[in-house]
Amino acid sequence: MTSAAMIPIAKPLLGEREAEATRRVIHSGWLTQGAEVAAFEREFAAAVGAQYACAVSNCTTALHLALLAVGVGEGDEVITVSHSFIATANAIRYCGAVPVFVDIEPDGFNIDPDLIEPAITSRTRAILCVHQLGMPCDMNAIMALARRLGLPVIEDAACAIGSEIEMAGRFERIGAPIGDVACFSFHPRKVVTTGDGGMLTTANPAYDEKFRLWRQHGMSVPDTVRHGAGRVIFESYDLLGFNYRMTDIQAAVGREQLRRLDYIVERRRWIASIYRRHLSGIEGIRLPVEPSWARSNWQSYCVTLSEALDQRTIMQSLLDNGVSSRRGVMNTHREPAYAGAATSWRASGRLTRSQAAQDHAIMLPLFAQMEEEDVVRVTDALRLAVASVRSAELV
Repeated sequence: MTSAAMIPIAKPLLGEREAEATRRVIHSGWLTQGAEVAAFEREFAAAVGAQYACAVSNCTTALHLALLAVGVGEGDEVITVSHSFIATANAIRYCGAVPVFVDIEPDGFNIDPDLIEPAITSRTRAILCVHQLGMPCDMNAIMALARRLGLPVIEDAACAIGSEIEMAGRFERIGAPIGDVACFSFHPRKVVTTGDGGMLTTANPAYDEKFRLWRQHGMSVPDTVRHGAGRVIFESYDLLGFNYRMTDIQAAVGREQLRRLDYIVERRRWIASIYRRHLSGIEGIRLPVEPSWARSNWQSYCVTLSEALDQRTIMQSLLDNGVSSRRGVMNTHREPAYAGAATSWRASGRLTRSQAAQDHAIMLPLFAQMEEEDVVRVTDALRLAVASVRSAELV
């Protein structure tokens, strides 16, 4: 093991500004969803170009509410990918619906638009696409199909804050949204964080109204209004809601994180460019592809190994040399919670690319605080790992 400090896979960029923001909220006496959440929603909407933004407890709850809003219910089907964090498919099952998995594209980690239409049946109610690792999906192709077939589109944008896509000749940030609803995560692994938390953005005021009711138990009068009223108000609960609220403490951190967003994305793109420069030409390593119509926030830098390079062996060599890594994105259908549950999901075609991506891809460290020498240390460790495997093959 090297004596140098371990390079982690990720590290949130937090500082005194966030600490001071939490202090402000604590001294205000109002800790739950309140004025800070409302301000965070306004500022987030402005940052991504959305008409409406509704903060919730995490991205999983955001996905659940988005699916409910577009009408997904018992026995319906939703087209999505297995190649995503399990929360994507779980949110569909929370609605009593069935996730229908299609494979990812040949040269990336996002849903293959060409495989969506063959997966559609009379029970299909929505398309749930995932901007995996911050790389935008081909939304031009997906939206053309969805509009032709009259299907709503939900964007799992958990990783994609700050990413951009070219639509109608101009670049816009993910979250405008392009589909009916976009859902974001503020987990510490993401580009900006509130410790945990999520956000829904939409251009549909009826959806936004539903989100706000559902996230707070279906309460007819928010507690902020009730506590500030000059007369006694009794609230009612006219529909089944959830406790999906964000706290003001989280939102205060999120507001400071948003002020760092442009800087963080700029740094991540710079780090990705250094990775490209130092990793190009290493035999057996395929670098991620950024299409001309996309600008990733590089939430993760994920390389693909040739079949001759064993994933676990390479990752162990990196770890032995002080570099953390993670394997490729999971496949939900391979997890025990989905094994043997024939009625809880189905696959449209074989998921060979999805499985290969999990088995042969490696995520390398990427966070805003990295300097060029850190990236070089990672690439040197990866080059050494590849060389060690090739040397062992010759013995």
